[in-house]
Amino acid sequence: MQPLIDNARTFGQAPEEFADLAQGQSPEVLFITCADSRVVPTLITGARPGQLFELRTAGNIVPPYSSKHPTSEAATIEYAVEVLGVSDIVVCGHSHCGAVGALVRGDDLNAVPAVRDWLAYAAAEPQCSDRADPTVAEAVQNHVLTQLLRLRSYPCIEQRLQADQIRLHSWYHEVHTRAVREHRSESDTFEAL
Repeated sequence: MQPLIDNARTFGQAPEEFADLAQGQSPEVLFITCADSRVVPTLITGARPGQLFELRTAGNIVPPYSSKHPTSEAATIEYAVEVLGVSDIVVCGHSHCGAVGALVRGDDLNAVPAVRDWLAYAAAEPQCSDRADPTVAEAVQNHVLTQLLRLRSYPCIEQRLQADQIRLHSWYHEVHTRAVREHRSESDTFEAL
């Protein structure tokens, strides 16, 4: 913890670098990814403060939209689209994902009921031909595509897609190699960016 505290102490020593951020934010991209500490959207993309609007959830899950039972995730997505006017949304899964791995293995999550119930939002168990693969790559990639489909059902996204005002992207990040792949619909595979 001490190195983090030390950095926080020195962080504000050059405020002029960030002064313009006080005027507001206008990110172009909503980046939805896992809360996993090994996944750092600004490191992956090279984004500077103000360029990405981030939504981090366990397992990069996009819950079903419900105006009667709003979630923090739905509010974040709606705000990014309707208020900030992002033009792109990336749903980024990653290798060695504990949430997807738990789903694939059928782990007993009764000791962590909030996690168990949250993972129920993942929809169906992600397809995976090799349950022993520690990267759970195939399952994560299928899971990302499922979350992207879920995102398409949000009214604000659906409207923007029909008006050709937003683009959706499915990414897969390998934490051990730093490789990033994007789903290509024409080949139905994840390929290098």
